[in-house]
Amino acid sequence: MKLYQSPKAPNPDRVVFFLRAKGKLDAVEMIDVSIMDQQHKTPEYREVSPYSQVPALVLDDGTAITESRAICTYLEGIFPEPNLMGTDPKEKALIEMWDRRIELMFFIQFAGWFRNSHPMMAPLEVPQSPEAAAKGEKAARSMAKRLDAHLATHEFVAADRFSIADITLYIAVGFARVMKWEPHKEFEHLGRWHAAMTERGFAKG
Repeated sequence: MKLYQSPKAPNPDRVVFFLRAKGKLDAVEMIDVSIMDQQHKTPEYREVSPYSQVPALVLDDGTAITESRAICTYLEGIFPEPNLMGTDPKEKALIEMWDRRIELMFFIQFAGWFRNSHPMMAPLEVPQSPEAAAKGEKAARSMAKRLDAHLATHEFVAADRFSIADITLYIAVGFARVMKWEPHKEFEHLGRWHAAMTERGFAKG
């Protein structure tokens, strides 16, 4: 298998961290794609990923899978241990619920803030919108507060154990640094959780 990824970009990192948590980084060939150099928009890459999405997983039979969550679902199926997506219907639903909340209510909101206000994103987000940036910032900060309240009574994000939901939140919190925002230093319980996730070592290269 080949994984087209862009180091330090959040969606590719979601897949790389997932593989690392599985202990399966050596199961795929990593191919770097520079988003800032717009390599994801070249005709050659569009043969792999028609919508110019990164990451993309290409299977041995030539099938290409994009969308980081879909790639992780495939990897969960072929590398079932350690389980990161739930072992029964209840766990699967709870983990997906929190993973979706983090993705839609925190990560995507933050991405809107970043894409519409950071100078480095001006060539990719045309035109940038201050109104969209302000809306995204407000929503991301609000969700960080809600996540902190949740983690006040939970060791992990979902199902009382480590899962893909923890990986998604860890990626999102780390990505926030591009806007000089460190929510894990602003919120006590989010900070405790973040330190515990860092200690696990799943995010280390």
